[in-house]
Amino acid sequence: MTVQPTQGGASAVAAGRLWAGGAATAVVAGLIALVGILLARGVFDVPVLAPQGEGTWGDADTAKYSAYCALAALVATGLLQLLLISTPRPLRFFGWIMTLATFAGAVAPFAAGGSTSSKIATALINVAVGIAIGMLLSGAARAATRDRRIER
Repeated sequence: MTVQPTQGGASAVAAGRLWAGGAATAVVAGLIALVGILLARGVFDVPVLAPQGEGTWGDADTAKYSAYCALAALVATGLLQLLLISTPRPLRFFGWIMTLATFAGAVAPFAAGGSTSSKIATALINVAVGIAIGMLLSGAARAATRDRRIER
């Protein structure tokens, strides 16, 4: 499915290609979260998302957190498609949105309870996920945009 250029000169978008990139990004985001939690809990002995006694894999919250990170990538893909077909300089807007969302994800753990090391580990995982989503989807958008005149 291809979205045709709009009156304002927006680029045509190969939606299937964009969403394939979004799906791959969702897998990467979920795996980054999982690896980050395993690293924090297993290597650094920091209790992220579960009490210390839950072991390296934690509890059900580990899988839920990874799934939420994957879902965030899919939501970002939808937002990116909307920006690509409706706004001037869509990648610039997307970059700003992802930067601010990543910053919010980095700050959010400090508003909750828990140890300082757990908050820092969660913030670092959130930043890694946000950076990956932003970079991978920006690349997918460039590949899915037929008109290479898309402004960044």
